[in-house]
Amino acid sequence: MPPRLFGTDGVRGLANADLTADLALSLAQATAVVLGQGRSAAARAATGRRPVAVVARDPRISGEFISAAVAAGLASSGVDVLDAGVIPTPAIAFLIADIDADFGFMVSASHNPAPDNGIKIFARGGTKLPDEVEDRIEAAMSGPKKAPTGKDVGRIRRFADAEDRYVVHLLASLPHRLDGLHVVLDCANGAAAGVSPQVFTDAGARVTVIGDDPDGLNINDGVGSTHLDKLAEAVLLHGADVGIAHDGDADRCLAVDRNGTIVDGDQIMAILAIGMNERGALRDSTLVATVMSNLGLLVAMKQNDIKVIQTSVGDRYVLEEMNAHNYSLGGEQSGHVIMSDFGTTGDGILTGLHLVAEMAWRGKTLAELAEVMTVFPQIMVNVKNVDHHAVHTDEVLAEAVRTAEAELGDTGRVLLRKSGTEPLVRVMVEAADQATADRIAHSLADVVRDRLGL
Repeated sequence: MPPRLFGTDGVRGLANADLTADLALSLAQATAVVLGQGRSAAARAATGRRPVAVVARDPRISGEFISAAVAAGLASSGVDVLDAGVIPTPAIAFLIADIDADFGFMVSASHNPAPDNGIKIFARGGTKLPDEVEDRIEAAMSGPKKAPTGKDVGRIRRFADAEDRYVVHLLASLPHRLDGLHVVLDCANGAAAGVSPQVFTDAGARVTVIGDDPDGLNINDGVGSTHLDKLAEAVLLHGADVGIAHDGDADRCLAVDRNGTIVDGDQIMAILAIGMNERGALRDSTLVATVMSNLGLLVAMKQNDIKVIQTSVGDRYVLEEMNAHNYSLGGEQSGHVIMSDFGTTGDGILTGLHLVAEMAWRGKTLAELAEVMTVFPQIMVNVKNVDHHAVHTDEVLAEAVRTAEAELGDTGRVLLRKSGTEPLVRVMVEAADQATADRIAHSLADVVRDRLGL
């Protein structure tokens, strides 16, 4: 069977090689077939409108032709297109819900380098698509397309107030203003550059910005949430209170404190969860995280009477759990944080605003807030060229894991994960000290190679 078109977060690939204009056009036409019937013909007749889709992109150069191909595919299928231009991924999710559009496309490769690109599709309400709907769209790419003529052809218009709507939404979410705090923002030369500085300034913060000069080629290039050194340097240079880093499409947030120390997604979730719980905003006193979250997060939440539910790796699985039980906070160590009262997906700008608002509300530094969680030393060893499907069935390996877990006790943990795309097993170990974590992880990696090697 050919590989599945959709990955863990949409369709990704090298722009104009893997991800071509033809593919984008066909994908848009197929999506119009599958999602363009979200309303009944009677409902569309009553409102007097065709299906409506919002299209946006991050600033990488290939996004220009890919988003144009998406818009062309939709309009040729009888869908009206609102072109929101360059905005963050969480903004398009918000806008789809805000104007009650039928669906939307975000053209972005997130934290990947400029030559890559991707297409994310959101359903009505601004939610990500389940696997079953993605499979229907992929199947529809080889089937008949809609081909209306005359007045039934879709129109493409500029979504003129898209950015303003999103900014107003972000400001309305804040529990406390940011007056008196100096914030350095790293916009990754990406989609946050046009929004994040404005909204932090409007919220009362004094703002210094880096990574805010996108030229289509420099997105994520040495800046942003995957390159925190420059942010730490800028915070120290300017004597700022905190630094906030986004990735290319601004659905992530990581931070550095006034001393230049990194505060990761687990620590951010711990801070937000405790504050929200005290204000009665953390529904069922529950946080949703993935199995990759640091053991220190679990310990910190237990100490604060907050339950943690862990899912498979990927923000889509966090979202599924949150939506199933109406939880209000979840996310990943990487900085994808979801606050479901204000958004349907990870939102780096929203997360950063609320993190700094916790500082303002409590009158504490970020370093002081981060003390609620002790980060356990962690190591990840990737073991290649192995039978990854047997990672949970080999008894010798299972016994080695049990021995390691017995040695660690309550001071650490072991996690073995198979890759979903290649013959690779990830061995993750956390322990009270780095030397122990390193020793156990490499020992288990040796067992994986010995038992599962191809």
